[in-house]
Amino acid sequence: MGNTVGLLNEELFENIFNYAVGGIAIISTKGEWIRINDSIVSQLGYSKEELYKKTFQDITHRDDLSKDLNLMHALLRDEISNYEIEKRYFHKNGTVIWALLSVSLIRDSTGNPKYFISQIRDISQQKKDREELEVMLNVTKEQNSKLSDFADIITHNLRTHSSNLTTLMGFIAEENEDCDLEKSENFGYLKESVANLNETVNHLTEISKIKSLKVEDVKSLNLYAYASQAIYNVSGLAKHSNCSIINEVNKDHFLWAIPAYLDSIILNFLTNAIKYRSNKRQPIINLYSEVEDDFVVLHIKDNGIGIDLEQFGSEIFKMYKTFHKYEDARGVGLFITKNHIEYLGGKVSVTSKVDQGTTFSVFLKKCV
Repeated sequence: MGNTVGLLNEELFENIFNYAVGGIAIISTKGEWIRINDSIVSQLGYSKEELYKKTFQDITHRDDLSKDLNLMHALLRDEISNYEIEKRYFHKNGTVIWALLSVSLIRDSTGNPKYFISQIRDISQQKKDREELEVMLNVTKEQNSKLSDFADIITHNLRTHSSNLTTLMGFIAEENEDCDLEKSENFGYLKESVANLNETVNHLTEISKIKSLKVEDVKSLNLYAYASQAIYNVSGLAKHSNCSIINEVNKDHFLWAIPAYLDSIILNFLTNAIKYRSNKRQPIINLYSEVEDDFVVLHIKDNGIGIDLEQFGSEIFKMYKTFHKYEDARGVGLFITKNHIEYLGGKVSVTSKVDQGTTFSVFLKKCV
């Protein structure tokens, strides 16, 4: 029985070692490759025979070598039980491969070090995506900062003027109590104009909050989790409207975004879908996702009243553009949402048919 179990365990180890998607290697305490699986060969370009003649030091980027060696020695001194780092290897063709390296030390029955087990996962594409995102943010940082400062000045000055107008209007009303200005058509127009100005200033203040992004603000986020949270946040509104929201977002889709921005983007599209539902049928909103090139695409599909894209398609994301006769429609939400998406290096598109429904597709940079 013992021999059978031993053989089964050995076969299981062989299968895990040989068929693992990631690279697995057994390395001596001196850094020599003792055993390598096919994924290592695929990632680094060397044959097994070539690697067996080298140490891992030979193909490690010199800027990463000391950190790796220090951690390896800490393992040997039993100061740590394992470690994980990002490091660079040289591919056989001379290119640099970024890898996520996880290392553990195996000891014999007396506690003496025997060999290291290393797991190596190629993260070159992920690093490339991150670097491209950083470049994009750095290129726009100065311009965004100037625009943000300008917006702050404008909104501050407009708010000051609108407050002064509101105060002066109050003084005029007090000084002319006997004239009953509230019945004056011109005074009514003035009050409405000042109220509209205050509302405009509030909208501009919201837009001015879209500041230049910092690299450290952008995180790897799970789209399914954020979609689920947004659905929960509108659950009361959905229930009141007898609206069914279906979350079919892929649980394995991760993207680069700022948490507050991603929250705002999904919430805005959900609340719009509920607001512009059709009274002819039960409202249904479906969220699903796919990968397209370098993007994760979130689709928000509804069966609402739809938008006439032939008439309004070129204006749908412009500020103060509305397409339905709703009293609380202001034409600001989609404008701000589009800005959030584009600040994250993404884009948004829409398909719609009148009295059939609308689908918004949000493209955000995927995280490998």
